[in-house]
Amino acid sequence: MITLRAGDVDAFVRVPTQIYGPEVGHVAPMRRDVERMLDPVVNPLWRAGNPFAFWTAHRDGRPVGRIIAHVHRASNTRHAITRAQFGFFDCADDPDAAAALLEAAADFGRAHGQTELAGNFNLTAMQQIGVVTGGFGVQAYTDMVVGPAYLPALLEGQGFERFFPMTTFEIDLDQVRLPVTTPDVGSIGFAPIRPRDFPARMEEARQVLNDGFWDNPMFVPLTADEFAFQAGELSAILDPRLSAVLHEDGRPTGVVICIPDLNGLLSATRGEIGLMAPWHYLRFRMRRRRAVIIFYSVVRQRHGRGLMGAMLARTVEALRAAGYRSLGVTWIADSNAASLRQMQRLGARPLQRLHLFRKAIA
Repeated sequence: MITLRAGDVDAFVRVPTQIYGPEVGHVAPMRRDVERMLDPVVNPLWRAGNPFAFWTAHRDGRPVGRIIAHVHRASNTRHAITRAQFGFFDCADDPDAAAALLEAAADFGRAHGQTELAGNFNLTAMQQIGVVTGGFGVQAYTDMVVGPAYLPALLEGQGFERFFPMTTFEIDLDQVRLPVTTPDVGSIGFAPIRPRDFPARMEEARQVLNDGFWDNPMFVPLTADEFAFQAGELSAILDPRLSAVLHEDGRPTGVVICIPDLNGLLSATRGEIGLMAPWHYLRFRMRRRRAVIIFYSVVRQRHGRGLMGAMLARTVEALRAAGYRSLGVTWIADSNAASLRQMQRLGARPLQRLHLFRKAIA
């Protein structure tokens, strides 16, 4: 028999490690990071007045699934939709559990006047999104969603349809084809994002992100509080050789945020800060060979001028010099032709296929 529990943080955190085997490739994030996302006092998304609720499904007392539902009011207003979003949908191959969780999220959406339920959003379009629909079991990178091959079928069995296809990528830094670009702009320079100037550089990064992503589907400009919440802990893990803000004639016009892939460290610590965590961290620092681009952006006035190619070439060269061997790139939508062309020029290989799923709930 399936029972639902609302608001059980401990069960919510534990669900994926309870239900997924090693073949799924799930790596538990730091427990405190999940707890921060669920905290109505700490998370700016909830402090802005967006309603949310989360549940875990239990069969005979054992957790077998989880889900969160919320309404992102700024997104609905900006894109003229009435959508409730679901996220952190992880479930055993158990149709009854999936039905109970998805119906709870749908009821939440109806109670708040929404006519559509869509996900996976963990928690917004500027964080982890999508359900894996191809490339199952690959060694994913930090900030990439993973999931079992049966999960799409559970959603489709409850009447959800796929939309907004995406792909993640991997670049072999030994084989990468560096683009030859001469930016058609003024004098440019790269300002590394180092601990001593982290706040100033990250505020420039937020401004460039908001401008460059302005016309992207589902994008909502990030406030300073939201950006700090999502990126604030990067200062402890950034490799200053990799991330930089591009300045043109002294003005921020581009940004690349690239970090070491943390999945090896997270797997070793199992998402917990224990007595062995310092040893695991030192071992990780000595052996890190994988990195991941969290996002990159160029302001709209400089689109099509060669800046993107110059930034990616600079990042690849820095990665090689620092001894990294492979680079992951988080999701790129099929509709983003320019970024897909950049991946093709670099010789990137598709890693995962993802989709969002939606269902009318009026």
